[in-house]
Amino acid sequence: MLSVEITPTIDTDTWTFRVDGFVEHPTTWTWSEMQALPPSRYEGDIHCVTTWSRLGVTFAGVSVDTLLDIASPRPEAAFAMATSHTGYTTNLPLDDLTGGKAWVVWEADDKPLPADHGGPARLLVPHLYFWKSAKWVSGLRLMQFDEPGFWERNGYHDRGDPWREQRYQGDE
Repeated sequence: MLSVEITPTIDTDTWTFRVDGFVEHPTTWTWSEMQALPPSRYEGDIHCVTTWSRLGVTFAGVSVDTLLDIASPRPEAAFAMATSHTGYTTNLPLDDLTGGKAWVVWEADDKPLPADHGGPARLLVPHLYFWKSAKWVSGLRLMQFDEPGFWERNGYHDRGDPWREQRYQGDE
């Protein structure tokens, strides 16, 4: 399993997810509150910057659209910083998280998401390289301006579109 960090042990009794920043209603959910939101699934492919893809995977969780509907992004919100319980961060244009393009997931192929794959919950942004799908996700901070996350500060592309092979800064 590729990861920049040691796999943490995160207890769902203390797990939380927060949406804050440029929102009207900063909101924090506990594990049980997140699980009670309307469920959503993704079925499709995922792609890693290291050139592997996994085809035909299924993830279950909640759509980021549902979370943002509750938090109500302010009009000037244009970007988000995904944060992890470990301190990992990755930046995303808000357009890459909305319109049915992103989820917070806790199941993969109808099984609980294993810790080494980001469990209990990870962000899923399957149309971008998988480093944008933060493991052990703890929240989204909505921002007016873009800021680089961990890998972006270390030379990776700000967006990471696999179809355009946007791996490193300077790639079209």
